[in-house]
Amino acid sequence: MDELRGALADADGFRAWMREDWERREHDAPCPPGAAEAAAAHRDRLSAAFPRKRVALAAGRPAVRSNDTFHGFRADSDFVWLTGCQAPGAVLVMTPVPEGHEATVYLPAPAAPHETDFFADADTSRFWVGRSATPREWERALGIPCRPLEDLPSALRGRHPAALAARGTDPWLDALVGAHSPRLREVLAELRRVKDDWEIAELRSAVAATIQGFGDVVGALDEAVRGGGERWLQGTFDRRARAAGNGPGYASIVAAGPNSPVLHWTRCDGPVAEDALLLLDVGVEANSLYTADITRTFPVSGSFGDAERRVYDLVHAAHLAALAEVRPGKEFRDFHAASSAVLAQGLHDWGLLPVSVDEALSARGQHHRRYMVCGTGHHLGLDVHDCAHAGFEAYQLAALEPGMVLTVEPGLYFHPDDLTVPPELRGVGVRVEDDLVITADGVENLSAALPVDADDLTAWVAAHR
Repeated sequence: MDELRGALADADGFRAWMREDWERREHDAPCPPGAAEAAAAHRDRLSAAFPRKRVALAAGRPAVRSNDTFHGFRADSDFVWLTGCQAPGAVLVMTPVPEGHEATVYLPAPAAPHETDFFADADTSRFWVGRSATPREWERALGIPCRPLEDLPSALRGRHPAALAARGTDPWLDALVGAHSPRLREVLAELRRVKDDWEIAELRSAVAATIQGFGDVVGALDEAVRGGGERWLQGTFDRRARAAGNGPGYASIVAAGPNSPVLHWTRCDGPVAEDALLLLDVGVEANSLYTADITRTFPVSGSFGDAERRVYDLVHAAHLAALAEVRPGKEFRDFHAASSAVLAQGLHDWGLLPVSVDEALSARGQHHRRYMVCGTGHHLGLDVHDCAHAGFEAYQLAALEPGMVLTVEPGLYFHPDDLTVPPELRGVGVRVEDDLVITADGVENLSAALPVDADDLTAWVAAHR
């Protein structure tokens, strides 16, 4: 294929004909409504954190899937938070000025018809993959100067002021800056913990679409049982995510029967039996890239077995205990401690802990974590595990504030080959996860429309089937 395009480049007749009669039309750059205004406020917050420092962040580039094919592009979250732009290869430079910073976005300019890349670049040319916005179109959408990417080296020329950049997103930016600043990612993560009204609205929309997707999946259970299996259900939800937003916010987890205790069961290639328990952990990512993250575990048949119901009720009790600790002023880690106490007591009552509850819950014990090795929740936003670069004190030890959005997701996971649990519990995994926003006087459960009580949940499954 490359040789063929090379031959065309040498064909004078072809090249001359390709240059002619292409209509020039301006289009709107694909910037979600409200994103540019929110990004401007976000830049002001970052500017205050790094006075007199030059800052550079890249959107990134598509990752190779195999040979000459690529994964779908997903821009770097920090870059999107600061710009509202999702263009591959784009770079933001914030240059210090007396009143703060001036921001400029540098973007690849689409090849024009008189350039060889117009017909020869199968990776980026509109002739092959569809049109992309020009810097001028992006400038109109973002409300800040946008320049061709070729101008980036001059924007980063000189050692003063020092340039703070995040390494690893774009190799060209890495080469131009030379050094990087881990502190930049940390500060951005800590700034992103508190969402503004626009961000919360985007998350609310993502949650609503995700709840629709849960209904779609339950409605497809018959086909899954007949042979479609987990793959059918994964495709069912992912279709909803693609139609309602950008796509799934992360690799969907559709875990039936003995796969339900596997925390990150993203293979989704097992069967779905009529008597199976199904753990569904999924989220729609909005076009703005804000994602939901919701989990429900329910019996495919609409009726829990005795052992399954026992596990579910204990996890649900832990969920309620955790929710009671989510409010302004409480430390982020408090709800994990509350959930762990309920689970540890239940496991002890079942005879599954080799030590007392107090010893299990101690820092040197943690025996109960064999069955819940993951945490009980995390920040949520542009990333499903949002603000992950924040420092320990700013994350786990920080007080909850209005505007923070987080998940609460206790669970118990009894693997099929775990000989410490009785046979009837082996292969049973249960997780319950809701998305919450901290308010001035408490908390709002964004995913409250999805049933969580065992009786309500089974009635909901029966209604949708």
